[in-house]
Formats: sequence, C-alpha cells, structure tokens
Amino acid sequence: MDLKYTAVLSALLLSACAQAPKREMPSAPPVEKIVQEEPQPVLPKQELTAPMLYEFMLSELASQRGHNDLAAAGSYDLARKTRDPRLAKRAAQLAFGSGQMDKALEAFRLWQELEPNSPLAQRMFVTLLVSGGRLGEARPHIADMLAADKPNAGRTLMQLYPMLATYPDKGAVLALLRELTEPYPEVPEAHYLVAQAASAKNDRALALDEVRSARRLRADWEAAVILESQLLREQPAEATAKLKEFLTAHPDARDVRLNYARALYEQKQWAESRAQFQKVQDVEPGNSELAFVIADISMRLGELDKAEAQLKQALEKGNKGQDTLHFYLGQLNEAQQHDAEALNDYLAVKAGESLYPAQLRIAFLLSKSGKLDEARAQLHQVQPINNQQRVAVVLFEAQLLRDAQQYETAYQVLGKGLEKLPKHVELLYETAMMADKLGKFDEFEQLLRKLIQIKPDHAHAYNALGYGLLVRHERIAEAVSLVEKALQFAPNDPAILDSAGWGYYLQGDMDKSLGFLRRAYAATPDPEVAGHLGEVLWMKGDKVEAEKVWGESLKANPGNAPLEATIKRVKHL
Repeated sequence: MDLKYTAVLSALLLSACAQAPKREMPSAPPVEKIVQEEPQPVLPKQELTAPMLYEFMLSELASQRGHNDLAAAGSYDLARKTRDPRLAKRAAQLAFGSGQMDKALEAFRLWQELEPNSPLAQRMFVTLLVSGGRLGEARPHIADMLAADKPNAGRTLMQLYPMLATYPDKGAVLALLRELTEPYPEVPEAHYLVAQAASAKNDRALALDEVRSARRLRADWEAAVILESQLLREQPAEATAKLKEFLTAHPDARDVRLNYARALYEQKQWAESRAQFQKVQDVEPGNSELAFVIADISMRLGELDKAEAQLKQALEKGNKGQDTLHFYLGQLNEAQQHDAEALNDYLAVKAGESLYPAQLRIAFLLSKSGKLDEARAQLHQVQPINNQQRVAVVLFEAQLLRDAQQYETAYQVLGKGLEKLPKHVELLYETAMMADKLGKFDEFEQLLRKLIQIKPDHAHAYNALGYGLLVRHERIAEAVSLVEKALQFAPNDPAILDSAGWGYYLQGDMDKSLGFLRRAYAATPDPEVAGHLGEVLWMKGDKVEAEKVWGESLKANPGNAPLEATIKRVKHL
C-alpha cells in the first residue's frame, strides 16, 4: 500500500466530511454505537496519481457548492477505479444526499462489496432500502445482520425498528418482524417490537400477547409495562393496576410513575394523581411542567391556595418556564378575582408560548378596570404569528368595544380586519352581526351571502340571515327557507330551532311553531326563546302556560328588558 496515498486521502476525506452539508439517514441507528464496532477497512494498494487527486477535488468542490448529483457521480466513479472503501462510503453518502434512489443503492452496494464486514455499511444500506419502500429487498439483509451478531440481536432490532415503524404498510411490517424474530423466542426485544407493530396494525390481541411475553422474559422493563398499559386503555382500571403493581416492585421507575399519574388524572382520581406527580417532582424539583400539572390538580380540587403556593415555589426555585409559571399564576389570580395581582403576573410574561395569551388577558383586565383606551393600545402592540392570532386580536378588540357599547367603533375595527382578510369566515360573520346591530341591513345581508358562498355549510350564516329577515317581517317565505337550510346542517341547534319556530308562527302554522319552540326552550331556557314560546302559546289561547313560561324566565333573568317588552306588547294585542 502506498502510505503517501493513504495519508493524503485520509486527510482529504476528513476535510470533506467536515465541510460537506450534513444529512442524516432517515431513522438511522445511533452512529456512535455502530462506529465502536467498525473493523478497520482493508485498503487497496493504490498510488495517488494527479488525475485521481484532481477528480477527487472536483467531486468535493461540487459537493461544497451544493451539486450533490455531480459530486456523487464523480465520487462513485473514483471509488470503482480505486476500490477504496473510504471513497465508496463517501460516494454512498453523497448519492443519498442527491436524492437519487437508484444511484444511492448502487453506491451502497459498492461500499458493501468493498467493506463486507462493516456493520455501518450494512445498516445504512438497510435504512436506504426501507426508506425507499423496498421492504422485501431489506429482509435478507436484516436477517443476516441479526444472525451475524446473535448475542446482540435485541439491541439490533431496537435500533432498526424506528425506520421500520415509518413504513406505511403496517401489515407488511408486522409480517416481516414476525418472520425475523421467529429464531429469537428468548429475546424480550423481539416480542416487544412485534407488539408495537401489532399495535400499529390495530391487532390489539396479538400486541397484548407479545408484550406480556416480553415482560415474562424481562420483568423489570419499564417500556414493556407502559406499552401494556396503553394497550389496555379501554380497561382503565386494569391498566392502572398493572402500573401500580410494577411500581410496588420498582418504586424508582420514573416513566412508569408518570404514566400511572397520568392514568389517574384521566380517571379524575385527582388526589392520588397529584400524590404520584409529587413523588416525581420531589426527585426533579426544577421540573416546571410537573409544577404546572400539580397546581392544575390543586385547582380542580378547589385548593386554590395550594395551587398558588406550588406555582410560587416553582418560581422561587428558578425553574425553567418562568413565563409560563407567571401566566398560570395570572390565571389563578383571575379565578380568585385578584385582578391587580393577575395583571402583574401577565405583565411578567416576556416570551414563549404564554406571551400571546398573556397580552390578551392584560387587555381584558385593563378594559375591565375602565381603561378601554389602554386596553386597545395593548392589543395594538401584540405581534400575532399567524392569521388565526391576527383574527383573534381583531375579534377581541371588537368584543371589548361591544361590551363598552361602542358599536360603531367595533364595526370599524372589524371592517379593517376584513380588508386584510376579506374571505375569513369568522370575520365576515362577526362584521355582519355588527352591521345588523347598527341597522346596516344591506351590508348585513351582503356579508352573510358572501360568507355562504365561501362556506356553503355554515348553518349560523343561513340562520342569521333568515332570522334577520323574520325580525324585520321581510320576505317571510325566503326567511323560513333560509332557516330550514340551517336546520339541515344543525338540526338540534337551539338558536336555529327558535328561528324556525318563530318563522312558522309568522306564517300562521301554530302547531309546527310550538313544536320547534318547545324543543328550543327545553334545550336552552333563553329569555328570547321564552318570549317567543310564550307569545305563541298566548296567541293560541293557552294563556296559563304562557304566563308560566314567562314567569320562569323572568325569575331566572330578572329585569330582562326585551322579555318584559314582549310580555307587555302581547298582552296589549
């Protein structure tokens, strides 16, 4: 072997690998584990000629400039000429980076041919086959890998499964794993992975049998008992019992304890769930997420003081997630009507996912304290990251103005939002409703018809348009038709049932009207619905029941002006 060739080429390869853009093989096994097993490649006796060096440099230059296809072709050609496994490896990496499956497979085959004892070459070749959808071609190579290192078959399977798990045909993956693992009945990982594959294929019975076999072979395996509990999700009591039993024998099993705590939480066993989360936090006092969930459970138990103490303790310990901690404290203070403290907590949120909702809460609390202009200024400082947040800010500002009875300004705010997002369904609906409130009926109808054109199944758009016409006693037949269309999309919606009942009343169909209005009132005893039902009953001659409906509604909603006006009007007809 030419030592000069070996030294120069090694240096160039190291330099090229350092400069080339990194691209990991999909779901590849941990490289650090494989590298330790790599035998030294057998290098060819080859002199480094000027043409070779020139060709190598051209290939690497192409790679550095992003021309991976040219780099791969050059590197592959040079590897074939020199029979150097290091160049074959480089060619394989570049070919994969070029995204050309056939050329990548050729390069990997050459690498395997030149370095047949390389676990890395074999595993990366298998990875390429699986990621390319060639599961059948990969099968014999995987079988060879397992047979070549039987004592470590479990570890090899665990390294390979992540890339198999991404294969779309779950049945094919399950069949492959059952075939590959058949020679290894005493390997717990073999049963565990078949269980995972069976679960992915929704074969719950097989998955349970296999994971239980894995547990019999390895009783202290946390992942196996967690998988078994997940497979038993339809039997929550049995699932939690499995986790609890495991924790009795292995009290330091952190992940199992967390799963047990979550299972108890889902079953609303709040006190025991909190106790389990607390045991984990005792070991991990700096874990903010645990502080949040423990505080959440305390709030569900009505122990607001405890929840506040837990969050403040997490803050004092300097836990990560300080912004989220302040946000939760703000929520807690709002729940206790400590608005000043809540405002201070929200103002302390400076970044992260909690910043946006905190800014909205700041605006709300400012408005609530009578500082509407400051609240609006706060909203104008919010920097939404997507259209959903942009629309939410517009709707929030409009709501604050509506609450302050500044309807015209609210309409203008909605209009400006609609100028930027003219086809946004929610903005169209809210702007239409505000136009209706301001008596801009033509604008109201135009906006709702545009909304229906964009979203033909928007039940509330049909209902709002139809009910708007009914209230103004315009085009009654068309109005009823619109409400009936709304009923097709939302047949049990109380507001739409009320509109239908009122429409049939205006058409003179008292019996049909009463049927819809009774359904609406049973679903939601709203004062407006009570007014309609009482009026129809009164006009039908059932004044006793009408008085009863009105009386119940007034008792639940004392001083409701529209209902009182309806009663007065009907009694003077």
